[in-house]
Formats: sequence, structure tokens, C-alpha cells
Amino acid sequence: MTERVHETTLSFSYSSASRARLVARSVDQEVGAIDDDRSETRLTRDGSTVELTIDAADLTALRAAANTWLTLVDVAERTQSIAAAD
Repeated sequence: MTERVHETTLSFSYSSASRARLVARSVDQEVGAIDDDRSETRLTRDGSTVELTIDAADLTALRAAANTWLTLVDVAERTQSIAAAD
């Protein structure tokens, strides 16, 4: 396994703990599934805040992982908004 020397944390704040919980549950199933030898991600939720911490071996892997997680969170948020509108 490659040493991970780069780290970033993506933090998402929501209007309620229940909304944060739904987003966290939606993306949590991907944690571990898309990790590889160059990056890994941890998810935490504290009340209405969801945080994804990405550790990566190089900046390219860090950028790729961050883009992936930003997309997954965006899809979860949009899906939740559509469901709430019905």
C-alpha cells in the first residue's frame, strides 16, 4: 500500500440532522468500495454536518477522489430534493 501524504476534508452542512443523515447514508455505502491503493476516504456525521476525509498518495489521486465524492454528494442532495418535492 502506498503511503498517503495528502489529505483534505470536505464538509457539508445541512438545515437539519435528518437531512444530513440521509445524505450520509446515501454515500456511506460507497466508502471503502471505491478506495484503492492511492486513496481512501472516511465519512463522519455530527448532527447536521457530514464530513468526508480523503487521504491520498499524490495530488492527482486526491483531486480524483475529491471530484468523485463531490459528485456523489451532489447526486444524493438532488435526489433528496426531488423526493421531498413530491
